[in-house]
Amino acid sequence: MNTYKADLHIHTVLSPCGDLEMSPKNIVKQAFERNLNIIGITDHNSTRHCRLISEIAKDKGIFVLCGAEVTSKEEVHCLCFMPDFEKLAVFQEYLEQNLPEIKNDENMFGYQVQVDEDEQIIYEEEKLLISALDQSIGQIEEKVHQLGGIFIPAHINRTANGLISQLGFVPDDLKYDALEISKHISLPKFLLQNPFLKSKTFIQSSDAHFIKNLSEVWTTFSLEDLSFNEILMALHGTNGRKVNI
Repeated sequence: MNTYKADLHIHTVLSPCGDLEMSPKNIVKQAFERNLNIIGITDHNSTRHCRLISEIAKDKGIFVLCGAEVTSKEEVHCLCFMPDFEKLAVFQEYLEQNLPEIKNDENMFGYQVQVDEDEQIIYEEEKLLISALDQSIGQIEEKVHQLGGIFIPAHINRTANGLISQLGFVPDDLKYDALEISKHISLPKFLLQNPFLKSKTFIQSSDAHFIKNLSEVWTTFSLEDLSFNEILMALHGTNGRKVNI
């Protein structure tokens, strides 16, 4: 097995809360300098920067998990990753169909732009991406797994937009592949507060909105090689693959 360093929660300039320095090129450059082997691109309710970042990262030997940080109608944030670009396109359609028609206010929330490799703006999203989808967390999880994807409730220790804070509990029938905790708590401390989750798989991510925050915390994966299926197996502890934080 090989050990890989991963940060699976990174925002780009497409997220209204993402700093304007968070371009695809800058993200890959910083990830390479921080010795990251796997990065997860998770803009709010959009996957539009994933393909370009994957192409840029390939030259650096960095594997990109392509997806989005999706907000359910209960205001729970979830990391959702797709296995290939075909499924990613289907998931993007799903996001667009279920995102409400609320216009972004750039002065209040920030810009929502897609850029090319030369950092030139090629698209600006008019809908407010931090809105909640008209879909429950259960419906989102079902869609992700229907497409063969990975579903991870995000920063569940947070007092806002976390699974526990929003629902008050972790549903027994929610089929998540792992749970994410933020950089603001250690896993031992979290499990001391939530011992009923001690048998679950956890990742820890930076939730970076600024370049300097990339890989402030990370997760290590023990894998045979860098691929979506290997990562999925590690999240489920299959065939010797594993996850550590």
